[in-house]
Amino acid sequence: MKTDFSELTACAIEAATKAGEILRAGFGTHFRISSKEGRNNLVTEYDTKSENFILDFIKSKFPHHFFLAEESGESGTVASDEVQWVIDPLDGTVNFAHGIPIFSVSIAATLHGETLCGVVYQPILDELFVAEKGKGSFMNGKPLHVSSSHDITSSFLVTGFPYNIDSNPHYCLETFVDIVKQGIPVRRLGSAAMDLCYVACGRFDGFFEINLHPWDVAAGVLILSEAGGKITQYDQSDYSIFDHTILATNGLLHSPIAEILLANYRKFQSKK
Repeated sequence: MKTDFSELTACAIEAATKAGEILRAGFGTHFRISSKEGRNNLVTEYDTKSENFILDFIKSKFPHHFFLAEESGESGTVASDEVQWVIDPLDGTVNFAHGIPIFSVSIAATLHGETLCGVVYQPILDELFVAEKGKGSFMNGKPLHVSSSHDITSSFLVTGFPYNIDSNPHYCLETFVDIVKQGIPVRRLGSAAMDLCYVACGRFDGFFEINLHPWDVAAGVLILSEAGGKITQYDQSDYSIFDHTILATNGLLHSPIAEILLANYRKFQSKK
């Protein structure tokens, strides 16, 4: 593992790996499961255990920082000169709750709307993805780079669906069908943070989804960007972690994938 990371990144690494130990210990055991707003939008006691640990750990290092976390929300108004941590303590809760070993911890530090560092940890495979702005991306200390695939017909993509899929927001079902009808293999892992990291390391060529939250993507977007990837909204405009659509690719396939996504997205926009 690189050792010349900033104090922020070092803190995120330690918080993510230790939270991952909590999740690994709880995985496959009996635990409480409840539902949040939206069908199959689950939360377990390990979401809370992991988040509480992360918050307490970071506060012990940086007591004046602010937080935006999935379970506890936002901790007050962010001052312009203070860092805000964006945290998903268990990305892939539905998988975790059903004994499927595909989930992660995602932690990012942001300042003035810019992500300074991002860490995603997959505790079952012990895969640690780390990026610091301007310093590249790494998995378990090895540099990452996106794939070199340039032919959409032979690409390998990953996606996800929103919890309100019954209302088919942004015509996401038609978009998915239009892609798979071309014979393009598409997977759904159930963790957007992992999806982005897997594009960063070349396992997938591209990722697209709608209605994600900042904690789902903040760390992964930086990890992918630092690995040479491209991230925009569906219409290829600039992306922020608060936007509703995300297209993240190796760059070479960005425009051809965007053309498919835009057709149904524009139909949705025209009816608003």
